Amino acid sequence: MKNTDRITVPRIRCRKKKGKKSVMITAYDYTMARLVDQAGVDMILVGDSLGMVVQGHSNTLPVTLEHMIYHCACVSRGAKRALVIGDMPFMTYQASVEQALVSCGRVLKEGSAHAVKLEGGREITETISRLVSSGIPVVGHVGLTPQSVHSIGGFRVQGKKRVDQERIIDDAIAVAEAGAFCIVLESIPGDLAQRITDEVAVPTIGIGAGVHCDGQVLVCYDMLGFYDDFRPKFLKVYEEFGKKGTEAVTTYIDEVHNGVFPAEEHTVKSKTAGRGGLRALYGGARTSG
Repeated sequence: MKNTDRITVPRIRCRKKKGKKSVMITAYDYTMARLVDQAGVDMILVGDSLGMVVQGHSNTLPVTLEHMIYHCACVSRGAKRALVIGDMPFMTYQASVEQALVSCGRVLKEGSAHAVKLEGGREITETISRLVSSGIPVVGHVGLTPQSVHSIGGFRVQGKKRVDQERIIDDAIAVAEAGAFCIVLESIPGDLAQRITDEVAVPTIGIGAGVHCDGQVLVCYDMLGFYDDFRPKFLKVYEEFGKKGTEAVTTYIDEVHNGVFPAEEHTVKSKTAGRGGLRALYGGARTSG
């Protein structure tokens, strides 16, 4: 039987000492959050990657604070067990500590998230410290930081050179010491991720960072195979939902065109409709609108 107790920040922190891996998945809406929550995922990240996989942009920069609050609220309604983390959008926390407090506070208050994630290293340690002291749990993020896509020259592996490795290690240590309860390590060499994991006291969550992290995160749409044109080396596709979904919709189109659907069993009789009305038609759960 699966443990249905709510996952908390202290529980995630303690997993490193116990040698227990943590599993994080991104989700952006109620339905997907419900699916991964029922599967038993530990943390749901409402990633600013929604700018790319939900909104269709080429990067994460167009995502606004209002977008994040909206999607966090949707996910929070579907997650009964998992810890929900709101990814803070570009320029919602960098201008000042005060801006970060207001923005992150709204994600918890209005979006019902349990924690926030901030990209960056030593330059945001004061912000992390103030957030944590104000009761806002923080997840750090070093390595490839997508909000810096223009300054780093695209979505590419970070930390290949020795000088860059030392910088990323220093950033991770600084973020952990500032109070982050776990740190996402994105697109860095596996040996560098292992060094960071050994150095910091909090769990590391890897994506494209090898096998030695304390946990892993993948984008839900990627791991479920919604896209056939995005298959990076670090990604394992567990199911081809994109292909199966297209096939299912194609069958639906064919059946409507050929008069196969709706069939007799999908048709409500006037007698039944009179007794049950819309409840008999829709099952009382929802409508098609």
